Amino acid sequence: MRNVLAATAFAIGVLLAAPARADAVKIGDLVVATTVPAAERDATVAAAKAFYQFWNSGDEAVLKAAIADNFVDHTLPAGRPQGPQGPAFASKNFRAAVPDLSVEVVKMIVADDYVTVHMQFRGHFTGSFGATKGGGQAIDFIATDLLKVAGGRVTDNWHIEDNLTLLSKMGVAKLAQ
Repeated sequence: MRNVLAATAFAIGVLLAAPARADAVKIGDLVVATTVPAAERDATVAAAKAFYQFWNSGDEAVLKAAIADNFVDHTLPAGRPQGPQGPAFASKNFRAAVPDLSVEVVKMIVADDYVTVHMQFRGHFTGSFGATKGGGQAIDFIATDLLKVAGGRVTDNWHIEDNLTLLSKMGVAKLAQ
């Protein structure tokens, strides 16, 4: 319990220490369906919020506060490193293509130590993605994550993104008419 309280205090401290910025992650609907003690529940919610604040801002200090050293990506894309460095790698590469990337958490459902999150990513493709150069086109696609949180840190992630929509908006793939 002491570790959970310390992790909660740390995660909340990171979130509160950050100045209120336009890039603060927006949470549309939060549903908590859990019977765990309030401190553990709050630590789980704080870790999940910090994880999406990282995706919203690209701030690796927030990522470090959000995920455990033994973090596992269970749906690891080819070329992405496993472990805590994986999300940082993905964010850097994606932000090279879409520097103004933002994420809105549309719905977050907390059930014990699992968190299901449906989110919307937005930005403009002004950088490069492989050999494709962006022309400023709007990017708007959805993703869904299932996180496991232990000790106030994200330990596991299963995710799915609407990559067909993303790649079609980037001009990399064409949707059949």
